[in-house]
Amino acid sequence: MKRIISYNLNGIRSAASKGLAHWLSAANPDIACFQETKAQPDQIPVELFEAMGYHHYWFSAVKKGYSGVGILSKVKPDHVDFGMNIQKYDDEGRTIMAHYGDTTVMSVYHPSGTTGEERQGFKMIWLEDFLRYANELRKTRPNLIICGDFNICHKAIDIHDPVRNATSSGFLPEEREWLTRFFNSGFIDTFRIFNQDPHNYTWWSFRAGARSRNLGWRIDYQVVTPPLEKRLLRAAILPDAKHSDHCPTLLEVDF
Repeated sequence: MKRIISYNLNGIRSAASKGLAHWLSAANPDIACFQETKAQPDQIPVELFEAMGYHHYWFSAVKKGYSGVGILSKVKPDHVDFGMNIQKYDDEGRTIMAHYGDTTVMSVYHPSGTTGEERQGFKMIWLEDFLRYANELRKTRPNLIICGDFNICHKAIDIHDPVRNATSSGFLPEEREWLTRFFNSGFIDTFRIFNQDPHNYTWWSFRAGARSRNLGWRIDYQVVTPPLEKRLLRAAILPDAKHSDHCPTLLEVDF
């Protein structure tokens, strides 16, 4: 059994200053997928993770203090792929994946469209390219686990105020329709296999006490391909971890 944690850190240095290493030691995942590290490799406090026995791999954006993904692993992967071989995305440090035998674990940070039309347009192009990329990848890596911040709520149950957010980036009809197509193409939202309850969120605005009032969005997912469905043991959200404006997600899977 593997315990996989996925966590948008909103800056790995900031999260480390808030006790990330202590929390991670207690959570003790076999694999941790990080997003939005916002650091160059030489700025990451790798000694914290090495002290816990992790192999660590990072893929940073060209732009400093922006985006970036990483993977920690107790077992050394057979191979690690940095990026998608699409330069405009790789320059932003959007994907990294580790291969273990016939199973692959990806950490992905989907773009946000909240800064305006240009980035929303970039996000929509990315989504189509990522869908093609993921489905092409499955042909050679059929046991695929994709962990990360998708920056999209799928359904009304996944957001605290679906009516007033109907025109907000992250809950736009075209984004939600894309996520439906993504799942229908053969990816499983593991959290919803185990939990159909409302009010389960992974991100809260820093404004207006949103987190203390649980006014959140579920935009972080761990998804798997169908061959792994029967091996799923548990999926959960861990809202008590407070090193970021996101919280971690947990997946336990037998591989």
